[in-house]
This record gives sequence, structure tokens and C-alpha cells, in this order.
Amino acid sequence: MVAAPPLAPSEFEIFAEDAAGSPLPVYGRQLFSQVPTTFAAIDHVPVPANYVIGPEDELLIRAWGKIDLDTNVTVDRNGQIFVPKVGALRVAGLHYEQVEGYIRSAIANLYRDFELNVTMGQLRSIQIFVLGSARQPGAYTVSSLSTLVNALFASGGPSATGSMRRIELRRGGQVVTEFDVYDLLRNGDKSHDAQLLPGDVIYIPPVGPQVAIYGSVDEPGIYELKGETTIAAALKYTGGLTNLAEADRVLLERIQNHRRRRVDEFPLDPAGSRRTLEDGDMLQVFPISPRFENAVTLRGNVALPGRIPWHEGMRVSDLIPSRDSLITRRYWNQQNHLVAPLTAVGSQNLPTGNQNQPGAQGAGQYQQGMPGTGLYQQGMPGTGLYQQGAQGPGQYLQGMPGTGPTSRGLWSAESYAGPRPPLDVMTDLFQYSAEINWEYAAIERLDQHDLSTHVIPFNLGRALDDPASSDNQVLQPGDVVVIFSRSDLPLPEDKHAAFVRVTGEVNAPGVYRINPGQTLRELVERAGGLTPHSYLYASQLTRASTRAAQELELRQAAEQMQRDLAARYAAQPTTGASGATNEQTQLSTQQALLTQLATVHPTGRVVLDMKPNAQTVQDIPEFPLEDGDQFYIPFKLNTVQVAGAVYNENAFRYQPRKRLGAYLNDAGGPTRQADAKRIFLIRADGTVVSRQRHDEIWQTDFAKTVMLPGDAIIVPNKVKGPNVFAQQWPAFTQILSQVGTMGAVLGTAY
Repeated sequence: MVAAPPLAPSEFEIFAEDAAGSPLPVYGRQLFSQVPTTFAAIDHVPVPANYVIGPEDELLIRAWGKIDLDTNVTVDRNGQIFVPKVGALRVAGLHYEQVEGYIRSAIANLYRDFELNVTMGQLRSIQIFVLGSARQPGAYTVSSLSTLVNALFASGGPSATGSMRRIELRRGGQVVTEFDVYDLLRNGDKSHDAQLLPGDVIYIPPVGPQVAIYGSVDEPGIYELKGETTIAAALKYTGGLTNLAEADRVLLERIQNHRRRRVDEFPLDPAGSRRTLEDGDMLQVFPISPRFENAVTLRGNVALPGRIPWHEGMRVSDLIPSRDSLITRRYWNQQNHLVAPLTAVGSQNLPTGNQNQPGAQGAGQYQQGMPGTGLYQQGMPGTGLYQQGAQGPGQYLQGMPGTGPTSRGLWSAESYAGPRPPLDVMTDLFQYSAEINWEYAAIERLDQHDLSTHVIPFNLGRALDDPASSDNQVLQPGDVVVIFSRSDLPLPEDKHAAFVRVTGEVNAPGVYRINPGQTLRELVERAGGLTPHSYLYASQLTRASTRAAQELELRQAAEQMQRDLAARYAAQPTTGASGATNEQTQLSTQQALLTQLATVHPTGRVVLDMKPNAQTVQDIPEFPLEDGDQFYIPFKLNTVQVAGAVYNENAFRYQPRKRLGAYLNDAGGPTRQADAKRIFLIRADGTVVSRQRHDEIWQTDFAKTVMLPGDAIIVPNKVKGPNVFAQQWPAFTQILSQVGTMGAVLGTAY
């Protein structure tokens, strides 16, 4: 089967498309959208009893008893067959059901006591004609079992201007039957189909009156009328009105006397349904309005958003019967969990925590820090950075709650290798908080005069607590009441609950709700104060707003360095083939460094600038806290980290008063690829001291700098390339240290 040749749209189809705004299908045409490349005779079906035997039909004759026959005979052009031992018999014109009895009678004249079986063999082919407004008119050779419908399919059906409803089968100048395709499609009625005989003519007359029906009906399209047709009868062709159709009005466009167009609108009541359609009419059925005449809509942070029937005098307090109805189902579902949820390290959905995400790398991987150093993002417990790869797959970082490398979901021993992950209270408080904005809710109301939308704000708390207050607004039909949560409209600091997590060397680590203006010192006091093993100098305060600012700064710096690098190489003259190769290598290396910079995720660490000998709560600055802050106090460290371009990257035992140069010597010193002029030191408190800056300001030997527990010495690789890139390299390093990426190399041997 292949697609039939496309039909050019008729003038009325173009006219209907213009009126409806989109093409309308001609009803019944889809039936003939596929036609056979060659017509295959229908030979493998039972022969009907009324089949008329004719020349070229084959009969299979089997007889046994007093006569033995097994022969295949073909009807000749004279309508006869020759049966051995019997003679010639004329069978043309007999029905198939009559043939066996006729042959039995002929044999019985000569023989007795026998059995006979006669069946049809190969059937003859006949030639018929499909004429008139057919898609492919002409002469067709078809099986003698073919009917009018078979021939219609073979010829592709009516053309764009052919009738679907008055197809005639003519034989000997007489109309044998008239076939209506609509009867077949709509009612499954094939009673007017007829078997074809040689020389039959199928005539498809020009299309009759047509109307277009579109809008809210099951099958919009162009329909051919047959006789006087009412609107009700025509709508039956379309399958009827949809359940969204408006019965109060339809639109009828009509061409009167081939002179002018008129439009008429009327309801589909009994009188309207009895109106008759004429050729060229366009009937549009409108959908009902989606407006609710007697409902008020409640949506937003509510348990069951939806529509509520309106009644006279209805107010906000009638719509919201209790405060419990504002708690969402999601909140209760989360509260009902009996198994600890897993959380992604530094999930992007959280306002708290570090943003270094292990992703698919898994345990045992490391993220490049400063380009060329290859150092591990070790960090203290709970920072969300990678631990040593020796931990193996399926492990997670111990420390602050909610720092596991897996994505959020329910933990089970079968699907997780390692100990049960800790609860992430901060995530739950932020994502599943039931906190409502009691100060502001809104009513959306359509102004019937100018059809504009008005927003009527009101105090939700007063509306529910004091039904007599003006905030308990009187509602009108069609109003939409919207309830907001803290995630929809951020509340001012003194209006919503703020939570901070404190962990590490405090007597009562956990998540605390803070009041506006509460400081870090006060928080530690609430957490029971410091333990004897606390190392305040290396404490970490991470903040969501700081992390966002660091991400922006890091992205802008990387983009600027990329532009400068491209401009530098574009303006630099080429110095032969070897020079061009060298320049391309340098460019690729530097672009790789910038690509690494783009993958760095800031931690949002805030440097607190405490003294190295800080030991008491009074040494903690009175630094105001923000919602989502996390404060971690490690226990006393006893290592110094040396990383980067040295012969032995490692953590070395801290020794009081031991200097930077001595630790470099313990690591074997800088390699040949090291940039010794740009060595820098990351203090345990997150501050950075570079060799260039130190020598410039203090005029002292950088190597004599006294180290502190938890410090890290970073030896970068040399950066080859244009001077402008080398000049930007210190800024590159400074950016990395500011976002806390290099601050993560604090020792882990404690």
C-alpha cells in the first residue's frame, strides 16, 4: 500500500479553511488515503453461494464409486466444461451453489452408486470501469469476487470534486445500486454494495451540496449533504457535540443566491436544530466559557487547593476553616517518614552547606584545586569536600549532618554500602517548612467594568483570628485567593524562622533557631560552649549569600581571562610552523586551566579573622548570623599540608615554631615545573599569604614564616604563555583561595 496522490484542495475547502482558521478534513476522504500499487485478486476466500460461474473459472471435480473422476476443468468461452466419461456440460450462468447438483444429475444419467464433490479452483478476472469524478479513472482488471467497494479502493475513491454519497454501479445501461460512503463510515452499513460483473461501470458523480461544521464537535470537517438535511442530522455526521460545547448559541454563515454572505446566531434548541442547511453553509459550534459562575478558587500553600462553591456573604474565613488546612500534604508526608532521607552533598536546592558535589565521580576521586597541583580536596569533616580516595566506593564524609555523597532518597542497607547516613535537618527545615506568610495574602479579582485584574491584599493572620476585621474580605464569584509561604515571598528577618547549624567541638551540637540580630558568639553559648579540644582559629562559617557572591565573582573572572587570552593570541603574529605549534600548545594548556576554574564550586566560607591562640567563647567575634549559616569548630589539628609542584605532596607533623622553608624541605622542595616565586600559604582560618605580597610588604624572607596547625603550603606550576596571562595568574590564585577551594586542604590527621 502507498499513499494516494495528494488532492489539490477544492475552492470550498480553501473557503472553509479561511473561515475556520485551520484546514478542515473532507469527511470520508481518509478512507481512501492508502491505495494498492497493484490490485491483488481475492482468491483465498470462500466462494459465496450466489457466485455466477463464467468463462475462465476453474472447477475441481472429484467422484468415486461406480465412476472414478479426479479432474480440473476450466469453463471455455462458450460456457462449457468437458467432464471425462460424461461429456460436455454448459455451466456458465449457474450460481456456485447450483453447479454440484447440475453435474450430479448429468453423471447420474450414466452411472449409479457414486459420490461427488465439486469446488472452485482458480477464479477468473474481470474488467470493469471506474468513471466520472474519480481520483484515478480508467479500466481495472479485478477478481471476479470483487465488489463495488473493492473497486473504489483500487481506484483511490472520489476526487476532490467527486461525490461520496451517490456512487452508482451501472450494468447494461441500468443503475444496479447506489452506494453511500457515509453509510459505511457512520453506520457500518454495506448493504448497498454489489458484486461486480464483466463490463460493469462505477460512476462517481460530481459532489453534491457541501457544508463545513467546526468548533466543539467530535469530528470537525466538510460534509456532503444528501437531500434536505437539518442541523440536527448534520451534527450526527460529526459524532455530535463535545461535552464542552455550548448549546445556547451557534453561528451560521450562509451565501445567499451566490451574491452575498450573511451570518446568523441562534440557540441549538428544538427550533434551531430543525433548521435546514444549504450548499456552502458554515456552522460553528462554540465551546462553553471556562468561567465558573458560582465558585471561588483557593491556591498556593494550602493542603487542598481547588474550587469551593460560593454563597452570598462568603468571606476568607469561610474558605479557610482552620490554620491546619494551610499545611500542605507534602509537609505531612515528610513528617511521616520513618527512615532517614539521604541528601546530596551541597545540594543546589539547599541554602546551606558546601556546594562541592561529588556527582557521578564517587568516592576515591578528587577535584583539581589550583591548576597543576592535583591536590585532594580533603577538608575537615562535614565540609562537603572529598576525603582521601582510600576510603573506597560507597563511603560518605562523617561530620555535620547531611553531607553524604548520594542523591536525596530513602536509605536502605541493601542499596547503600556503608553506615547509615545522618539526618539532614537543615534540608528538611528549608524544603519542607510549613511556615506561612501570615502578613500577606491576596485576592485576585476581575473588574467587570474594564476587565482588568485587581489584587486585593489582606493580613491572613488577622482574617482568621478576628473574623470581624476588615481583613476578613467578602468574596465574590470568580475570586482567586492565594496563600504564600516563605519560599514564595521571602519574609523579612524578624518575620520568619531562621535556623543555624553548629557542629564540631561544642558541648551541644545541633540546629538552632535564632532571633534577628543574634551573633555567632551567642549561638556557641547556646550550644553549651566550647570543649577543651576546640581549635577556634580553624573554625569555618559557611553562608549561602557568600557562596552566591563567590560563584558570580569566579564566573566573571574566568570569562574575563578567557576573553583576554583569546585577544592576546589573535593579535600575536605567527612565527613559522614550529612557532605556531608552540603557541597552539600553550593556548590549549591555558584553556584547560580556565576550564578547571569553571568547574570549581565555592564553599561560601566567611573568614572570621580570629587570633591563632583563641580559646574561649569571648574570643569568637560578635558576628551577626543569617538563616542557613553553618558553623563548624574542629578539634586541635597537628599537621601542616604541603601540596602542588613538590616532590612529596603530604601532610607533615606540626612542630611549634617550625618555619615554612623547613616544611618545603620535608616535601623534597619544589620541582622543576614549580613556580617558586608564586608560592602561597593558606592559613587554617582561610586567609592567604602569598610570597610576592609578603616580600613586597614586610621585606622579609617568606620561607621564614612560622607555620600554624592546619596551615597549607601551595606550590603552583609554572604558567607558560603570554605575559598578560602570567600577570593574571596571581589573581587566579587569589580567587581560588577566596572561594574556599584551597582552604579545604586543612589536615585530616586528627
